[in-house]
Amino acid sequence: MSYPREPFPAVVPKPASAQMELLIALSSSLLDCALFLDIDGTLLDLADVPDAIVVPPWLPTALDAASQRLGGALALVTGRALAYADELFSPFRFPIAGLHGAELRRPDGKVARAETTAAFEALKRDLRKETEGLEGVLVEDKGAAVAAHYRLAPQRQAQVEPIMERLLARAGANWTLQRGKMVLEIRPASADKGHAVEVFLSMPPFAGRRPIAIGDDVTDEAMFRVANRHGGHSVRVGSPSKTAATLTLPSASAVRDLIAQFAV
Repeated sequence: MSYPREPFPAVVPKPASAQMELLIALSSSLLDCALFLDIDGTLLDLADVPDAIVVPPWLPTALDAASQRLGGALALVTGRALAYADELFSPFRFPIAGLHGAELRRPDGKVARAETTAAFEALKRDLRKETEGLEGVLVEDKGAAVAAHYRLAPQRQAQVEPIMERLLARAGANWTLQRGKMVLEIRPASADKGHAVEVFLSMPPFAGRRPIAIGDDVTDEAMFRVANRHGGHSVRVGSPSKTAATLTLPSASAVRDLIAQFAV
């Protein structure tokens, strides 16, 4: 089966070379590689508001085909809640690390979740109250995490940061502040994308394989370091000024094109 391929943006030699290197690595060593994919900004183009992202109709089936070629060694590693990620790629259910790893569905389907508390639920309510007058700021309740997005109003960063830092201090040592692209998030301190990749690599069918980790944000740097440590590939999407990734791809469209080529 073939899948629609999206045109690359203006030719950038290094990213194009990176795509070919990844395709060769995946295709020549199907039982030696494991693929770890971020969602927003990596598989899917970023949107002004989280719920406005668009999933190309062919992509879920292509991901499933890629997973089958890898013997099931494909996982999504995302800041999204697990249930939301499942909706995006329905009807397929991939191994997923959601909320940066606070939620984790193993290859056997078993799910482990960080528990929220009454105090954290109160904190989320207070965040909504403190930001309701800040036009362009969107609060996203993820369950065991909460995010304040300011993509619609970048100038709000100076107002959102002290609010989130104050609420973090109230949350205590079990929580941490995660910075991303136009977003600040309070999440469980134990949740980390790098740790999530390590957990997957400890169990079949991921165990013993070289990881290929692809992401676009500072939140993905932890899994890049793990991929490097295991002798795999780390790929940053976009043009970061500083990254642990050893390869780059120019856009989410280029990542989707890679999946389409590999899934054939």
